[in-house]
Amino acid sequence: MNIFIIILTGVFGATLTFYVGSKLNQGAVRASALLSLIVGLFFYCFPVLLNEYLTNNIPVVFFGTSFIGMVSPKMKGSYLHLALAGMLFSIVYFNESMFFEGYGGALGALAFITLIATMGSAVLFSNNSKIGSRISALKKWMSKDSI
Repeated sequence: MNIFIIILTGVFGATLTFYVGSKLNQGAVRASALLSLIVGLFFYCFPVLLNEYLTNNIPVVFFGTSFIGMVSPKMKGSYLHLALAGMLFSIVYFNESMFFEGYGGALGALAFITLIATMGSAVLFSNNSKIGSRISALKKWMSKDSI
């Protein structure tokens, strides 16, 4: 049950941040900060609402996946890509959370890796007919300055 809640948190963290930042015109940084503050304060004020593991890790996962939601709206991704990146982030975090203790920037690095993996695989497996054109499309996508 814990993994399901952590994954759901990751999906909501990425998609809500993108929605608030782009559709509600709040900007990526403000959306990430505002939503992370709300989630963090909620679990700070109500620490016994869920079990100790979830109370400690939901704000961390939400904060980490909010970095995924900070992607530029100019990217050709969709909410599905953001949700998949949030899910992948949550699964890696759930299985390797002890690895991240004491490392600064680990949440941002994991968010970047999962977003690039998700968006890159979407480009790689698009409807183009040849693998060579997919790889060149991936190279072209990675060389964009709009990230």
